[in-house]
Amino acid sequence: MEFITKNFEETQQLASRLLDQITILPHSGALVLALKGELGAGKTTFIQGLGKVLGIKDKILSPTFVIQRRFTIHDLRFKNFENLYHLDCYRLNNEKDLRELGFEEILKDKNNLVVIEWPERIKKALPADTMWLEFEHGGEDIRKIKM
Repeated sequence: MEFITKNFEETQQLASRLLDQITILPHSGALVLALKGELGAGKTTFIQGLGKVLGIKDKILSPTFVIQRRFTIHDLRFKNFENLYHLDCYRLNNEKDLRELGFEEILKDKNNLVVIEWPERIKKALPADTMWLEFEHGGEDIRKIKM
């Protein structure tokens, strides 16, 4: 599937629409979304849209320097998820750098929704059922998102 968004609001709305579809997908542990794309392609904007629909009140920024942030999910429509983990792997060399974060335990918990920016850096650590989304610039505010 491919989607075109024309501004950040549409990118956030797309995240909301996709969330209803992806949360019903079978997954063995955490539901993992891998967001691949260059800087400024809309990955963090997409995650902010997820946060809004999940009822997260905290401001969602890319955790480039802290690597990982955890948010509690408040929207009861998504009662099968308790936590949103947002990882930015831009500064990691490989999946070995995730050990100190307890990443393996996070992936085992079905109550976690894990969204990862720069997932190609830790590809070997991701479960086989990871859903990949690719973000591309399509012009000034236009984004192409492939699922």
